[in-house]
Amino acid sequence: MSRQIGALAGRPVIVGGGVAGLLTALHLAPEPVVLISKAPLARESSSLLAQGGIAASLGPADYPSLHAADTIAAGDGLCDVEVVRHVSEAASDAIEALSRFGVRFDRDDEGALLLGLEAAHNRRRIVHAAGDGTGGELMRALVAAVRRTPSIAVIEGVEARRLVSHDGAVAGVVVAAPDGAAILSTGRVVIATGGIGGLFFDATNPLSSFGQGLALAARAGAVLADLEFIQFHPTALDTPSRPMPLVSEAVRGEGAVLIDEKGRRFLADVPGGELAPRDVVARAVTRHLAKGHRVFVDARDCLGHAFAHRFPAIDAACKAAGLDPGYQPVPIRPAAHYHMGGIAVDLVGRSSVEGLWACGEAACTGLHGANRLASNSLLEAVVFAREVAQGVAGTEAGANPPPALAGLPPQPDPTAVRPIASAALGLARSGQDMAEAAAALLPIASGDGRGADPAIVALMIAVAAWQRTESRGAHFRADFPAKADAARRTHLTLAQTLEAAGDLAAEITPPLARSA
Repeated sequence: MSRQIGALAGRPVIVGGGVAGLLTALHLAPEPVVLISKAPLARESSSLLAQGGIAASLGPADYPSLHAADTIAAGDGLCDVEVVRHVSEAASDAIEALSRFGVRFDRDDEGALLLGLEAAHNRRRIVHAAGDGTGGELMRALVAAVRRTPSIAVIEGVEARRLVSHDGAVAGVVVAAPDGAAILSTGRVVIATGGIGGLFFDATNPLSSFGQGLALAARAGAVLADLEFIQFHPTALDTPSRPMPLVSEAVRGEGAVLIDEKGRRFLADVPGGELAPRDVVARAVTRHLAKGHRVFVDARDCLGHAFAHRFPAIDAACKAAGLDPGYQPVPIRPAAHYHMGGIAVDLVGRSSVEGLWACGEAACTGLHGANRLASNSLLEAVVFAREVAQGVAGTEAGANPPPALAGLPPQPDPTAVRPIASAALGLARSGQDMAEAAAALLPIASGDGRGADPAIVALMIAVAAWQRTESRGAHFRADFPAKADAARRTHLTLAQTLEAAGDLAAEITPPLARSA
């Protein structure tokens, strides 16, 4: 292990094997780069599960300005307008770049891209592949491209446990593998580890996606932003399977409706109905469930027998649970799906720590604001992968002395954190619940056990959410249901979080901790 790692010293290191990481590596070619993934490529990745597609204004009477307007409206006052404009204008080139890497998008008989409609979009602009298998098709093509690129050294089955710093700059990555531990000596690291759904019981992300990249960056002193904004997808298939299979928004875009056990369409009076912004639909579904109802996606009238052809992955997931979505309503409930917050980065993906970049869901670019517009996540990853690669390539490797391995932190495990996050950081929050959660998480985060890194991420979310005394976008507080007049973003470091959590813990005795 150490001999192999030593031969790779000085190369940029990309942590994460999803779309963001793979594309960053490809754009860096022919510069030698290391890509590390704790699972075999295309085995455990939220990218692999992506169904809807990629938003791009390619249709008739559609323009980047209209895409930008929809993005800003969904973001509820917190989008970075400059970032939104840049990404929406770069969307067409992003689709072309993916096609050059071998992605096979769905097209009509004349070769034109098929465009779908999703919630809060005012035009059909969702480019998809393999029906509802866009993420799988992207991963197939990009993994193949990475494996045939000789400048990319892929190390699978390796987990990043810490970033090593020297004089405030990145100097290496502590990695663990089955055959031992080592330090990858490098002055350039890209975090592309995905989201945080694994902190919750109900999630559409792999359980291994619990924010490890955020913990790495936070421990290195990086500023994290907008952590309180977590998108709960309104229509995850309500079965015991984890991660929860997603019943894509595109199904509702094709005309499916939400009904309860009595067949009543309970969203009929909500502006936008089934295609209202995700936070609106998710909270409406949660309220209906809390009243003792069940909720179903009903695609019988709009798709019927065509469901299996248009949405083969969803059809297979439903049939595996004994359901036929073309001929019967399928039960759903909201689940943690996407994190708008993350490592604060600029227009080229640079964090506040020298030598550290972030890309994809682990980054907070300001594109999504308080609530992500459907199918903008893959787009953001694709656009920023190029920007990050250019930034990394244009930065000198540095000449820091190779760090020594002082010890290997334990393998992270979110098991102790999951019940706390699920109870306090879901769709509806309260100051009391979040304060109690912060007090319960603080000793775990401050320790050196397996729950420390997941607890750091959950604690930072809890503190950010507690400090936001309003409801905006995906952040809803029962004790502060109104939106503040002025929109402000949240920025936190780990040191600030621990100080704030300590103040909260001094004021209360957490029931969650007593019952643990």
